[in-house]
Amino acid sequence: MADELTREFIEGLARLGVPDQYAQQFERYREELLDWNTRINLTAITDPEEVLVKHFLDSLSLLLAYDQPRTRLLDIGSGAGFPGLALKIVRPEWQVTLLEATNKKVLFLRHMVEALHLKDIEVMHGRAEELGHTRGYRAAFDMVTARAVAAIPVLLEYCAPYCHVHGRIILPKKGELTTELAQGKRAAAQVRAVFEADIPVELPGLADGRRLLVWKQRDLCPTQFPRSGAAMAKKPLG
Repeated sequence: MADELTREFIEGLARLGVPDQYAQQFERYREELLDWNTRINLTAITDPEEVLVKHFLDSLSLLLAYDQPRTRLLDIGSGAGFPGLALKIVRPEWQVTLLEATNKKVLFLRHMVEALHLKDIEVMHGRAEELGHTRGYRAAFDMVTARAVAAIPVLLEYCAPYCHVHGRIILPKKGELTTELAQGKRAAAQVRAVFEADIPVELPGLADGRRLLVWKQRDLCPTQFPRSGAAMAKKPLG
C-alpha cells in the first residue's frame, strides 16, 4: 500500500506539471511534520504515505485552478502549512504569506521555512479578522485561500478583504455543497466577489469528491469586513 501511495504522489506531481526535483524537500517536510506531531497537534494524518497525498498533493491541487507567475499568495489558517507552504516549495518565485493564530503552529512553520531555505515567505502570527484591516495586507494579494473546516460564507468574509480587484479566492471543499454554495454566492455579493468556477480535483488518491471553488474579486471589499468572529457566528453572510 505504501508503494502504491508513493506512486500516486509522483504521478500526481507529473499531472500538475511539477518536476520531481522538489521531492527531496517534501521528504524533509514530511519528516519534520511527523516528528513535531509527536509533541504538538499538527495533523490527524500520521501515515507517512497518506501525508504525501492527502496533505501535500491535496495542497498542490490548487494549481489546477490558479498557476500564474510572480503571484502574491495569502494562506489563511495555514496550520502546518497546507496549502501555502507546499505551494511555495514548487513555486519558489511566489511571494507567500502564511497566517496562523496558534503560536505552536507558527513556530513549526517558521522552523520549516528555515529548514527548507525558503525565501520570500512570511509567517504571520495573528487572526484573519484583525490583520484584514491592516495596511499592507488589505487588498494586497493576487490569490487568497483557506483550507479550513468552515462554511463558504465565513471563508469568503475572511478572504475577500485581502484580495485585490480581479484577484482570486480559492476554497478547497469536499462533498455535497448545493445549499452551502448558494449561501456562498449570496455572501459573495456582499463582499464584492463573484463565483467563477467549480473545478473537480481528479488526482491520484484524491478522486473522492474534492473540489476547488474559485471566486473573482470584482471590486474592493467593503471596509466593514471582516467582522469579528463572534459577529460572523451570530449573523453569517448569505
